[in-house]
Amino acid sequence: MKFKILFLLAASFFITIGASAQCAMCRASVENNVSNGDTSIGAGLNNGILYLVVMPYLMAGIIGYLWYRNSKKKKAKFQPR
Repeated sequence: MKFKILFLLAASFFITIGASAQCAMCRASVENNVSNGDTSIGAGLNNGILYLVVMPYLMAGIIGYLWYRNSKKKKAKFQPR
């Protein structure tokens, strides 16, 4: 069972599905600025998208680490020596 879960989790990282949905106003703004030679707005949007993608994973990782550390401390506290 653990192998199946691990396999599905690993496979989900390598499977990509193309999404073409974009905000019409953002797309028009970027296309207009790129056609005029200004690429700074597009780079700013890309940075914003990356920020929005990374933050939930970072928060989940921090919470998971704190949970793991706390459970390890509790387990060490209750083990007889």
